[in-house]
Amino acid sequence: MLYEPNYADSHALVIGINKYRHVSPLEYARNDAEAISALLVDKFDFPKGNITLLVDKDASGAAIRSAFLNYSRLDGDDRVLFFFAGHGHTVTARVRETGFLVPVDGKADDLSTLIRWDELTRNAELVPAKHVLFLMDACYGGLALMRKAPKPGSARFFKNMLQRYSRQVITAGKADEVVADAGGPRMGHSIFTGHLLDAMEGAAATTEGIVTANSVMAYVYEKVGNDPHSQQTPHFGFVDGDGDFIFNANGFDEVDENQIEGRDILVQVVAAGQDRAEGDKSIAETLKDFLPAPTQQIRLDDFVSAHVRAAMQNLNPEKFPIPGNFSKEEFEGQVQKYELAVGDLRTIAILLARWANTEQQNLLERIFLRLAEIEKSGSGLTVYLGLSWHPIQLLMYASGIAALSANKADLLRTVFLTRVREEHRTGVPDTPLIIPVTDGVIRTIDGFRLLPGHERHLVPRSEYLFKFLQPEIEDSLFLGRSYETYFDEFEVIWALVYGLHPVRLTPA
Repeated sequence: MLYEPNYADSHALVIGINKYRHVSPLEYARNDAEAISALLVDKFDFPKGNITLLVDKDASGAAIRSAFLNYSRLDGDDRVLFFFAGHGHTVTARVRETGFLVPVDGKADDLSTLIRWDELTRNAELVPAKHVLFLMDACYGGLALMRKAPKPGSARFFKNMLQRYSRQVITAGKADEVVADAGGPRMGHSIFTGHLLDAMEGAAATTEGIVTANSVMAYVYEKVGNDPHSQQTPHFGFVDGDGDFIFNANGFDEVDENQIEGRDILVQVVAAGQDRAEGDKSIAETLKDFLPAPTQQIRLDDFVSAHVRAAMQNLNPEKFPIPGNFSKEEFEGQVQKYELAVGDLRTIAILLARWANTEQQNLLERIFLRLAEIEKSGSGLTVYLGLSWHPIQLLMYASGIAALSANKADLLRTVFLTRVREEHRTGVPDTPLIIPVTDGVIRTIDGFRLLPGHERHLVPRSEYLFKFLQPEIEDSLFLGRSYETYFDEFEVIWALVYGLHPVRLTPA
């Protein structure tokens, strides 16, 4: 559905809590909320009567829920901004984190008094407004966001973004971080809101003076992350949709006619982005051109082979020396290097698993075969030896989830059972891929448990993969909330295939 290229009306729910009843007070949360409220009225033409400002004693859980659900009456071409400055809280359940906002009457030891983050996002589905933006000056975990990469990755016309649905969010920090209530670029404001106000007032504007949610996200991410007084890393992205909240949409009509053509302005969108190939086409675009065209099969074969060769060069063991001693920093650096080495191949593997026909299935198999041929070091710390299988593990997860989403059992079989030569380890000439990969990555669990934000997880490697792969798979397949279901199903199938197969190196 396309909406009108403008906003019919603008609404905001702005919350700031200094004086909590049951948890420690904050100093500048109310200032932050009042400054945001005033800026929306003075600079972005939000009608004063459309702004609900809840501060201190008025910001109860019931009042916040009631005010937000009241937006269910809005028009489809409206926009809604939700700002919260206060405490966040994170609870680690059996597998994943759950994030909460703490209202003025909230108790950290009584979850019924808190507001679950995903309660807000679920309720956002009941709000007809095309754009909803959450600005959260609080730290908590449990966010499942799409297109999270903090860099401009694609461009879209301003008018087009106004016509597309979106639910966007930026939070001040993650679960293992404490929000800084002072020390920012503006006296009397937190670090996050200080940089947020700068961004909204023009520091994040395009050359035409347009301020978008995406440009604000990118600016605040960089500034807060690099602020010398900050111990926070903002978390941001899309909950749903691919439009963009525009702060000064009325400014579109004031842009010099000589600057625009067809009433469009091209602006940058913060997205996961993809590397370019075949001239100006991305890898995904090129692959989508080749896959359905019978006359392009040779070029498709060459295209995939070229990227496999590049990945094999990137994964040359000489580039990944085994350290003599373990360190959390070294392990994290190795993980990131491995991920970068097969970044292009993940996009290719996802799309092959989703769209390849029977004749093209061998291309996915070739990726696994060739990467498995790369020599692995035979000595060194076990955790680093196991980590050498991490790139193939990523490709298996990415393509396996894509195959599940397309209900392609044959491609899923390729992911698990491609036969690789591991006779020096298994004694069997042709071993299913799942065996050496599983036996390798099992050794890395203690390393993943030490990565930031994963210290408390029962299954740190799984949680890490879930968060890492989500934006890439989402950009390619647009699975939305079904991503978690497919991810869990894939892991169950992995465990069953590995556990039931007669060739295993580690005990079942």
